[in-house]
Amino acid sequence: MPSNAILLLHCPDQPGIISELTKFITDNHGNIVYLDQYVDHEEGIFFMRIEWELEQFLIPRDKVRDYLQTLYAQRYSMTFNLYFSDERPRMAIFVSRMSHCLYDLLARYKAGEWAVDIPCIISNHEDLRFVAEQFDIPFYVWSIDKDHSNKAEVEAAEMELLRRERITFIVLARYMQIISDDMIAQYPHHIINIHHSFLPAFVGAKPYHQAWRRGVKIIGATSHYVTAELDAGPIIEQDVARISHKDTPDSLVRKGRDLEKIVLSRAVTKHIERKILTYKNKTIIFS
Repeated sequence: MPSNAILLLHCPDQPGIISELTKFITDNHGNIVYLDQYVDHEEGIFFMRIEWELEQFLIPRDKVRDYLQTLYAQRYSMTFNLYFSDERPRMAIFVSRMSHCLYDLLARYKAGEWAVDIPCIISNHEDLRFVAEQFDIPFYVWSIDKDHSNKAEVEAAEMELLRRERITFIVLARYMQIISDDMIAQYPHHIINIHHSFLPAFVGAKPYHQAWRRGVKIIGATSHYVTAELDAGPIIEQDVARISHKDTPDSLVRKGRDLEKIVLSRAVTKHIERKILTYKNKTIIFS
């Protein structure tokens, strides 16, 4: 398949941005196949995703970024990311002992739902090695001491593997360890976590037990980008399920796990499709 260029951008809202960019593409024989835009009137910020075919495009793909930077970035105070559809993202999955999210991710990958490569699965326990072997994906284990005395050494080894495998983003599929600020800085807004509550409610440990004690009637799951502040990064996807006084903590956990895997996979899908823009601590999700 011929490659497409995908441009995600935001800048202060002002007249002429859409016409300028579409004219630039069409004047250079690019065929626009997708365009979506949004204006945050409270902030006065313009957001856009535009995709066009490169087959007849006059500008070489290795020069497109330079043209955009020179012609528009300074003129419109524009921040942008440029992707190409034939450059497949490379996803590393981090897991601990729970398998429900991992199975869902790997099933979608095996079914061909995602244009993504998964070169490795990383864990702090051996428990899920058999799952990785079922899908023929290398599985790496680094145990972390209870006092976390070897955490820096473990993360250094993990980072070396991520560099070697040219990983572009990370998915925490119920990985029960805190990611260090150093690793987050290496993958800003490229580490996706699933939290088993409807954030910002019930942050931290055992949120289903917190929800049961509070007597809520709805539980949820939240997928978000990881930031230095625990469970407070830009939210990508959320969903909820109704519960009642008859539910127990165990039944909440069972219902919640169904939500977790669906919510996480929706977030991963949008990231792979390059349909997420982050601004401040929010996300703009294009359709």
